[in-house]
Amino acid sequence: MSSDVTAADMAACMSRGYEVQALAGRLEVCLGRVEDVLGRFREIQLLDWQSPAGRAYRNSVALQEVALGRARVRLGEAVASVRRHAQAVGASAGNPAGRS
Repeated sequence: MSSDVTAADMAACMSRGYEVQALAGRLEVCLGRVEDVLGRFREIQLLDWQSPAGRAYRNSVALQEVALGRARVRLGEAVASVRRHAQAVGASAGNPAGRS
């Protein structure tokens, strides 16, 4: 087996690296949207709810905020992981053996 990397192999690897970077970018957009929703949840909780139904709604929103906050943490970890993978793919494109 030859360890020679053709131009087509390098181009394919670079293309994969670009695709992974694009995926990370889309995940970051999602993360921004989640943070926006969390901000709106916090605004709702600051409203002065007088009725029992209003207080129950605020409490429900608080529970949703906690769950979405956990999802935000996981999404942030996913973004970091995808970014690291994109760097690894990019590094392998420049390495003739295809490994770091």
